[in-house]
Amino acid sequence: MNDPSLELLAGGLERLRESFAALPDARLAPPGMARAAEALNEAARRMGDNFPYFHPLYAGQMLKPPHPVAQAAYALAMSLNPNNHALDGGRASSRMEVEAVREIAGMFGWAEFLGHLTSGGTFANLEALWVAGLMAPGKKIVASEQAHYTHSRISAVLQLPFAVVGTDARGRMEVSALESALAAGDVGTVVATLGTTAVGAVDPLEEILKLRSRYDFRVHVDAAYGGYFRLAGNLGAEASRAFARIGEVDSIVVDPHKHGLQPYGCGCVLFRDPAMGRWYKHDSPYTYFTSSELHLGEISLECSRAGASAVALWTTQRVLPLVPGGEFAQGLEQGRAAALQLHRIIAEDARFVAGPRPDLDIVVWAARARTLAESSRRAQQLFDHAAQDGLHLALAHLPARFFPEAEWTDPDWADARAGSTLTCLRSVLMKPEHLAWVEEIGDRIRRAAVDTD
Repeated sequence: MNDPSLELLAGGLERLRESFAALPDARLAPPGMARAAEALNEAARRMGDNFPYFHPLYAGQMLKPPHPVAQAAYALAMSLNPNNHALDGGRASSRMEVEAVREIAGMFGWAEFLGHLTSGGTFANLEALWVAGLMAPGKKIVASEQAHYTHSRISAVLQLPFAVVGTDARGRMEVSALESALAAGDVGTVVATLGTTAVGAVDPLEEILKLRSRYDFRVHVDAAYGGYFRLAGNLGAEASRAFARIGEVDSIVVDPHKHGLQPYGCGCVLFRDPAMGRWYKHDSPYTYFTSSELHLGEISLECSRAGASAVALWTTQRVLPLVPGGEFAQGLEQGRAAALQLHRIIAEDARFVAGPRPDLDIVVWAARARTLAESSRRAQQLFDHAAQDGLHLALAHLPARFFPEAEWTDPDWADARAGSTLTCLRSVLMKPEHLAWVEEIGDRIRRAAVDTD
C-alpha cells in the first residue's frame, strides 16, 4: 500500500525546489551517505519494537497518528529547517504560524488575542502560569486533584504557592471546595481543566466563572487534551455549557499534537488580552534585526522553535478547517460516540464496574471484585490478557469513589472512602476509526475477562 504522505511530499518538494531554482548549484554530497540506508533500515527495525499507535486496536494512551498532510508538510519544511524564533530564521513559517494560531483562537471566539505555538502543553502551561504569577505576585495557583501534575510542578519551578481542590465522583472540580479555597483571599489563578488526562472530565467552567464575579482571580483553562471538542456537536449538556463559556477566560492552552492531528511536539498558548505581551519584552544584541515586524521570539519564552510544526499545522487546517460540523469536527464526534458505546458495553457486563460516563472520548472501568486489592489485581490481568489478544489498553490509578456501583467489602472502605484508590482500566478512543472498531474492542475485552476468570 502506498504511503499517502510520501506521495504528497514528493509533489511538495518539487514545487519547493522551483522556488530556489535560480540559485547556483552549491550542493555537496552529504557525509556518510554510503552507510545511510543501512542505518535507516536498522532504525526502522528498532522502531518496530513499539505498540501499533496508529491502529484502532491501540486504545490505551493519548496517541493519535498525524494526518498524512501534516507528515508531508513537516518533512517538506524540514528540507529548509526554519526556526520560528524570528522572521530571519523562519519568514514564511512564522507567518504561517500566526495564521494557524489565529484560526485556533477563532475556535474559542477570540479575534483579538496574544498567542503562539510551543513545544507542547507543558511549556504552554508554563507560560500561562508565568504570566498569571506576574499578574498576581505571590498569590496561589489552584487546580483540581485530577488536573495534570504539570501545574503543581510548574508552580514549584515558578516559586508560586499551589493548592489542590477536590473533585466530585465524576472527576470534575468541586465548586463548593473551590469556593472554600477562594474565601481566604489568597488565590490568584484558578486552573480549570476541560478534558482531564485520566478520565477526560470537563470542569464546571460556568460555575467557576460565576465565582470570579464574587472573588478576584484569573481563570486559566488547560484544554491541552480537550480544547478541540469546542467544535463537537454531540457533547453532554454540562460539557457543552463549559465549552460555550471558554471565550470568557484569561488564557487557554490546547495541544495540536493530540486531537489536532499534528506530530509531536506542538502546543499552543493563548491570552485573551494582547497586552500580556509586555511581560515578554526583552533586549538582545544578538537576535534578528533585518525586519521591523514583531517576531514570535518577542512573545514567547522559548527561543528556537521548529518552524516545521507551524507549516504542518497550517497545512492541516487548510485541508480540515476548524469549524463546527466540518470533517475535522466529525472526527471528534466519532471518538465521543465510540466512548459512549464502549461505556455502555462495559456497564452491561456484570464482570466490570463502569466509571463516570465519558465527557469526551475516554472510558474508565474497574474489574468487579470484593476488595480494592482484588479489583486492582484483576485489572492488571485484564490488561495483560487483552494485550496478548492484540488489544492495547491502559491502566490508571483512580479514586474508588469514581465507581459508586461497586460493592467493596474492604473493612476500611467506609472510613477511607475519600482517599481509597485502585488500579483500573482506561481506554482513549481518540481515533475516528474507533467508532467502527468499538464492538471488536468490546469483544476482546470480554475475551480477556474470560481468561482472567
